[in-house]
Amino acid sequence: MITLSTADFRAALPMGGVLMGLDPGTKTIGVALCDAGWRFATAGSTIRRAKFAQDKAQLAAIVAERNVRGLVIGLPLNMDGSDGPRSQSARAMARNLADLALPTLMWDERWSTQAAERAMIEQDFSRAKRAVRIDSHAAALILQAAIDALAGSVM
Repeated sequence: MITLSTADFRAALPMGGVLMGLDPGTKTIGVALCDAGWRFATAGSTIRRAKFAQDKAQLAAIVAERNVRGLVIGLPLNMDGSDGPRSQSARAMARNLADLALPTLMWDERWSTQAAERAMIEQDFSRAKRAVRIDSHAAALILQAAIDALAGSVM
């Protein structure tokens, strides 16, 4: 199941569980994970993109190792909310990961990379460290926004 609806995503995960957030880029995929109670997201690794089969194998290994129950994939919409080439690529990634049999939430991530960069600058990360970690930090912001919305849908 691939959805834009937090309510549908939550319904597919009645017992909660670890979620994995992805910030798909053209050269890398940022990965973040949250706790099973959906309280906080943490930046994970950054996967250097290769052939999709290799990317998928790395993601599947993380899913198995961390017992991931659902995916949140950043959807880079244009500023007017329309789809562009990057959002079409993110949707294709979601479809290609469908055989992992995990509920997947597509999350609007328009500003996540800029927000991650600002936060890292505030924390005095060097340019070199920011370059290496930016995608996983953006994935954490995407995932945190999604779990905050999911927590709000409980009430």
